[in-house]
Amino acid sequence: MRWTPGGRSPNLEDRRSTGGGIGGRGLGIGGTVVVLALSLIFGRNLFTDLGVEPTLGATGAPMTAADSAAEEPQVQFVSFVMDDVQNTWAKILPNFHPARVVLFRNSTDSGCGPAQSAMGPFYCPLDERVYLDLGFFEELEKRFGASGDFARAYVIAHELGHHIQHLTGTDARVRQGQESNPSAANELSIRLELQADCYAGVWAHSTDQRRILQQGDVDEALGAASAVGDDRIQKQTTGRVNVDSFTHGSAAQRSQSFKRGFESGDPRNCNTL
Repeated sequence: MRWTPGGRSPNLEDRRSTGGGIGGRGLGIGGTVVVLALSLIFGRNLFTDLGVEPTLGATGAPMTAADSAAEEPQVQFVSFVMDDVQNTWAKILPNFHPARVVLFRNSTDSGCGPAQSAMGPFYCPLDERVYLDLGFFEELEKRFGASGDFARAYVIAHELGHHIQHLTGTDARVRQGQESNPSAANELSIRLELQADCYAGVWAHSTDQRRILQQGDVDEALGAASAVGDDRIQKQTTGRVNVDSFTHGSAAQRSQSFKRGFESGDPRNCNTL
C-alpha cells in the first residue's frame, strides 16, 4: 500500500499513555466481554443499566517513551488509513461526519462500557469511536497468520464501516430486529458484519482507482477477512466449529463480502440486510 507518513489525524485520540486496569467489583473479563457485546448490539451502555462494574486488570507494563517511539510508524499509518477511508465516504455519503479512532493500551473506557485489549477492535455507536489497541495488529499476524499493511488497513476500514451503518441508521434497524426477534439476533449480527466487510471493500476499490493499491494488497485484505471468520477463530481456540454461535460470518463469507465491495466499488451492492 502506497502511503506517506505525515503526522497524526485530528480524529485520532491517543490514550496509550493513560492505559491501565479498570477497577471496580462485579464482573470479570468474561462477564465484561458479554455485557459489552450486548451493549453494542442494543446500542446502550448496559453496564450502567445493570448497575455493575467491570473488573479488567491490565497486565501489561506502563508505556515508555521508547514504546511510543517504536509504535509511531503504526500510529501514523492508522492516521493515514482512517483519514483516507473517511475522506472516501465523505464523497459518497451526504451529511457525513467523521468518527474518531481511540488508540489505547491494555484498557480504557468507551461510551459502550469498558474496552480491553482482549476484546479486539470495535466501534461504539454511542460515542462514534473506534477503539483499537495496536497490539492487535501483532496478534493478527502471529495468531491469525494475516500479515501486511493492507491486512491492518482492512481492520480499520471494517470498523469505520460500522460508522457508516450508524450514520445511515442501519445499526438501529438491526437492533430493533434483534429485540423483536431474539432468535434472529445472531443472523442479523452476521449480516451487519458482512456489510461492514463489503464497505471495507468499497474503500479498497477507491484506493485501486487512485493507484494507492499495490500488488498483493487485496490478497492481504482477503487473508485478514478470512482469518477473523467465526469458523477459523472457533477452530483455532476450541478445536471445533459451532455454526449456531456465529456472530460475524464464516471465513468464506467475510472474504466474499470484501471482494464484492472491492469489485463493484458501489455501496449499494453491500445490501446484506
